[in-house]
Amino acid sequence: MAKHLIVGGVAAGMSAAARLRRLDEQCEIIVLERGGYISYANCGLPYYVGNEISERNNLLLQTPESFRSRFNVEVRVQNQVLSLHPDFKTVLIRNLLSGEQYQESYDSLLLAPGGSPLRPAIPGIDHPAVQTLWTIPDTDEIRARIDGGLVKKAVVAGGGFIGLEMAENLHQRGVEVTLVEMAPQVMNVIDPEMAAIVHRELRTHGVELLLNETVTGFEPLDGGRVRVQCVSGAGIEAELVLLSIGVKPNTEFLADSGIKLGARGHIIVDAQLRTNLPDIFAAGDAIEVVNPFSGRKTAVPLAGPANKQGRMAADNMLGTAVKSYHGTMGTAIAKVFNLAVGVTGATEKFCRAECIPCQSVIIHSNQHAGYYPGASMLSFKLVFSPQSRAVLGAQLVGREGIDKRIDVIATAIKAGMTVDDLTEIEHAYAPPYSSAKDPVNMIGFVAQNVLDKLVESITFDKLEEALRAGAYLLDVRSPLEYADGTITGAVNIPLDILRSKLADLPKDRMIVVFCKVGLRGYIAARILSAHGFTNRNLSGGYETWQVAE
Repeated sequence: MAKHLIVGGVAAGMSAAARLRRLDEQCEIIVLERGGYISYANCGLPYYVGNEISERNNLLLQTPESFRSRFNVEVRVQNQVLSLHPDFKTVLIRNLLSGEQYQESYDSLLLAPGGSPLRPAIPGIDHPAVQTLWTIPDTDEIRARIDGGLVKKAVVAGGGFIGLEMAENLHQRGVEVTLVEMAPQVMNVIDPEMAAIVHRELRTHGVELLLNETVTGFEPLDGGRVRVQCVSGAGIEAELVLLSIGVKPNTEFLADSGIKLGARGHIIVDAQLRTNLPDIFAAGDAIEVVNPFSGRKTAVPLAGPANKQGRMAADNMLGTAVKSYHGTMGTAIAKVFNLAVGVTGATEKFCRAECIPCQSVIIHSNQHAGYYPGASMLSFKLVFSPQSRAVLGAQLVGREGIDKRIDVIATAIKAGMTVDDLTEIEHAYAPPYSSAKDPVNMIGFVAQNVLDKLVESITFDKLEEALRAGAYLLDVRSPLEYADGTITGAVNIPLDILRSKLADLPKDRMIVVFCKVGLRGYIAARILSAHGFTNRNLSGGYETWQVAE
């Protein structure tokens, strides 16, 4: 009877344990988890802090007892693996309750130790007010402070997914929030003009946003408070600091084991999730994965990939039907107050950094038919190859309908589809849910027009350069829209009278045309091209320029 040992009892580890049992009723399975909980909903922790999830027990998907009852798997919580000895096929373990150390043997081993939040060695980092959110005990500590009325002001250090979710949920509890981010934007996994929409949402809800700022230390104050010291010299007083500045893999115990690790300590695996040592596999946040666009190794600590990897590793541990993992493209979504922010595949800035040829387009479209009550705008950026026309990535920001569109694009990327394929995707349509031409179709049409040279576009960040070179700026919106705000130097000729005003336009200068979102600009660009004018349509229109500038 084979004996399978699993290190780590959250996403990847428990997914593997359940799969092993479903495939083999006779084998012995032992899970070793250094924490006190297994299979908990760590993605739900911010919402428990914010009281969106009011029952703590709803976060606990399984217990060691319930898992044993259903799957006949032995789960040992508060048992920390100290070292691995592959020559003897054993691991050294410490029972954190009793202090006892003991050996456990294995026939096959899965390493799924996960990761931990970074806590840099800066002054005051160990102050009780400086917290991270990663485990159930972390959540209990933060929530107890808020429930006890001890937190009036909080600083969130880091503008990634957890940082943004915590900023919202702390605000929901009546806490005054300052978010500090060392980069020029939050959500560094999206492009700047899309992040700018998130910045506006945060500020609208009263979150103070400090960008290009770095926390350098914490000075203790009376009453359990701290002063958060920043590189600019700013000091922010708070009762709570939430660190959300990155994740490191929990692989310290693998030192001297012979397991190959990457530059940042992640476990190196092959396509079958095997390590370099026999009968040892790895999955989850602690492994390196392949980025399918660059071919480079990276780390993507997301629950979805971790669960899938755990299931696949179990199959390969048994060896009955060997499967390969084809990389992680980082499909993700986050709620930021009234917005949803979705991303999949390659961003434009990623492509530029990796020297991957790309083009992009932006549209702003209603999430369902505009004549049906409740329509709201979504902002949609598509990144694609100018050579193969393949879809490379997408980012969406809006109030509704973000998840289904980002999932469609993720599927399109996985299937190797092109922008032309997007134009033909059939969506379920009724006025409450979409439009006859869904935003996915529409952005396919726009990208198709660019690739087919029916229109040339210019992005918001290239506009100033074009104007310095002598471009003529043409606003084709209505006079009322123009009067409400425009780009400095723009001449207003509404689209519907453009043909009658062509004689007023210069033929010896580039004309940059724009409307609110790009559609009228496209029509104007076609008119201008037909009459011999050199022109560019501002991608995303005034809407993108206004928020991104």
